[in-house]
Amino acid sequence: MKIKRFLAPDMRQAMRDVRTEQGADAVILSTRRLEEGIEIIAAVDYDEALMREAVRVNTPPTAAPAPAPAPSKPPVKEAVKETPKERLKEIAREASKEPAKETRAAIPPPPPPPPMPLPTTELAALQPMIEQHALETARMRTELGGLRQLLEQQLSSLAWNDMERRSPMRARVLRDMSRLGIDTDVARQLIDELPEEINADQARYLPLGLLSRSLKVSGRGLADVCGVTALVGPTGVGKTTTIAKLAACAVMHHGPNKVALVSTDHYRIGAAAQLEHYGRLLGVRVYPAYDAVGLAQTLHLLRDHHTVLVDTAGVGGNDPRLQQQMDVLREATAHGAASLRAGLVLAANAQASALDDSVRAYLPLKPSVCIATKLDEAPSLGGLLSVLIRHRIPLDCTTDGQRVPEDISAADARVLVCRAAQQQRKLGFGGDDLDMAERFGMAVAGL
Repeated sequence: MKIKRFLAPDMRQAMRDVRTEQGADAVILSTRRLEEGIEIIAAVDYDEALMREAVRVNTPPTAAPAPAPAPSKPPVKEAVKETPKERLKEIAREASKEPAKETRAAIPPPPPPPPMPLPTTELAALQPMIEQHALETARMRTELGGLRQLLEQQLSSLAWNDMERRSPMRARVLRDMSRLGIDTDVARQLIDELPEEINADQARYLPLGLLSRSLKVSGRGLADVCGVTALVGPTGVGKTTTIAKLAACAVMHHGPNKVALVSTDHYRIGAAAQLEHYGRLLGVRVYPAYDAVGLAQTLHLLRDHHTVLVDTAGVGGNDPRLQQQMDVLREATAHGAASLRAGLVLAANAQASALDDSVRAYLPLKPSVCIATKLDEAPSLGGLLSVLIRHRIPLDCTTDGQRVPEDISAADARVLVCRAAQQQRKLGFGGDDLDMAERFGMAVAGL
């Protein structure tokens, strides 16, 4: 048995010294508070029978407890080697003078050390197991995704078949919307506005009326375009040609001296030359502007003109130059061109998702004018109509050819919807049940 005496300023430090020196299996024999701090007598390899016998033999029967003499200042830690009988008797005598608290419970073990990194050889051995687990996890995710897709298809088919059985006219309207190419959310919005009970004729004509009523148009004529208008939009939507058509209409009504063109497109090769060619044909001057300050100064010089059209570079929604172009237009407005307004140009032959991305990209400019181009090249107008209805953008005019200025007209919602319906009849495709269930089944089920 090894016994050791510890002296520390407080109980926490004393216990920490015992755990560090003698380990978690140490047994506390006694604790006592002294002037110097807390004294702890602890032992390892504790022999309880020997300790009890030593206390019984060396304790006087009627001895009154005497105050312990003030010990000299001992060292903080005093190591005790293998204890002789004399030392054991002395400890028993001190214990008889002042009853001490004995703690039989073991000292709480220290927190477990952090896991040691595995050797390289063990990692190499575990690598195949890790790769196999990763493959099984990926395969399980794929299977769960397939099961989810299959379940959604089944639910969509059930919901669509149930709607066709309960509301055949509404299902017919959804088929017509699908033929037009109207997006699912817009079609559902139109369906919700229909009466509860409709007949075959109403199912045929009411949706077209709701579609034209939902389409927002400005009502301005081509001769009413005045002030400063900057046409913006992605590459290839026909901004320069549209500017030439609008300028030609303005020249016919107000004369060439009241119309001016400004080019800020310095990225595309030949863009400024193309606009200058149109300007010479119309007898209208073309002014270049290289930055926001130059644009503001040019617009200030042209403040007396009736119509000023600004041609900008075609920039997609993900192009970093888009923010630069927006900053130029905003700074030009801040420098005095307060009447500058943005006109968004959308190509009708683009996909619905591309049109939606273009609108979202240019929404920070708050476009007050919208022009739909290339109607003659679009196999379906459903995507264009869906985007215009979803974002509530007023449509000013439409173009359907390259002729200047013949192939441009003021926007008319009924004419546009009728043109979309005529294209639908030419295509003659309404979608099979699986396609209709996939498009509208989950929306019908409310999932």
